[in-house]
Amino acid sequence: MITIFKNKRDIPQNMEYVELNDIYFNQNTALKLDEKAEKIIETIDGAKLISKFKMRSKFNDIVLDVDKLSSGCKTVLNVLYNPEKVFCLKECGNNALEILFGFQAGNVYSEYALIPFEMDAVSVQTSSEKKEIYDYEELKEWWSYEE
Repeated sequence: MITIFKNKRDIPQNMEYVELNDIYFNQNTALKLDEKAEKIIETIDGAKLISKFKMRSKFNDIVLDVDKLSSGCKTVLNVLYNPEKVFCLKECGNNALEILFGFQAGNVYSEYALIPFEMDAVSVQTSSEKKEIYDYEELKEWWSYEE
């Protein structure tokens, strides 16, 4: 399950934090795309991956470079291919969050609550504890609690 951080100070020193998902994706993650990315790209952006760096858009079947994916899709792919890093969630829409919150591994950060209605379980981490949350309302409460 993914781990969520709500304060930057809670991110361990040995973990890299990535704020700019678009740039990170374009410079790093795009090189790693394989069949695991196909369903995610289709689900979030409605596009079809047709080669390593090309996709067919849902708009008039135009062929575009993968750097034209939405920021939410890029964030999800960043987490999928780089589970040891922490990625900012602020550019994710609900369709991206639903996929992201279903991952078995990965790390994300947001200072405010970003929660899809459909979620199974996530791990949350503060400086003092790490715990698992299985409920939308409980996660919302954790995010709003000030330490």
